[in-house]
Amino acid sequence: MSTTLLIARRELTGYFRTMTGYIIAGILLLAQGLFFNALVLSQGEMLSAEVLSGYFFYAFGLTVAASLFISMRLLAEERQTGTLVLLTSSPVHDWEIVVGKYLSGLAFLAIVTVTSVYIPALILVNGKISFGHLFAGYLGVMLAGSAGLAIGLFGSALARNQILAVIYSTILTLVMVMAHFLSRVTDPPFKDTFMALALYARHFPAFQSGTIHLRDVIYYIAVVYMALFASIRVMEARRWK
Repeated sequence: MSTTLLIARRELTGYFRTMTGYIIAGILLLAQGLFFNALVLSQGEMLSAEVLSGYFFYAFGLTVAASLFISMRLLAEERQTGTLVLLTSSPVHDWEIVVGKYLSGLAFLAIVTVTSVYIPALILVNGKISFGHLFAGYLGVMLAGSAGLAIGLFGSALARNQILAVIYSTILTLVMVMAHFLSRVTDPPFKDTFMALALYARHFPAFQSGTIHLRDVIYYIAVVYMALFASIRVMEARRWK
């Protein structure tokens, strides 16, 4: 476990040593602020809960998109620069590499997400905020972001460079986000299966409205587990090539 944390700390400091981390954080916070002002506050008189729900709707998409860019460098950059060979040839397990890099990306995403709290806090100027709603919404955003980060890490494990990593992970994420559309044109049991797999439609709206369901928490955790498991298997397969 100490090796995993060492890798995580090394990668986390890497986000702050280069401009990449600051650019991703800046674009995410700027986009959330612009969407909040242009598309949420511009809709006229609304209840504070409706404004907060609208903010979390856009925060979901922007955070998941940012998580894909955060994860693109984790393994693909190592392979692109040739340092992955040195890392895998050292006495380190593949799962330690994958989990360590994932934890670094998750920590960075959490820091940026916490920083964005000032945006919904603007509601306090003319309204009130339910802190239970705020907590549920941000929990959902972090769970969705963690799932997107794990999917992005899997794409990074598959790709030879960072551009391909973003393409792979974006395709996988869009398939999961758009799964609920397939549920509309299919019959049971596939209808329920596609809906259950939907990254947004089935599992996030409850968080968006301020409600926490255990099934939704378990779903996002399961997505993280499966994506990390697949990433480890890809790493093991490449090690034996």
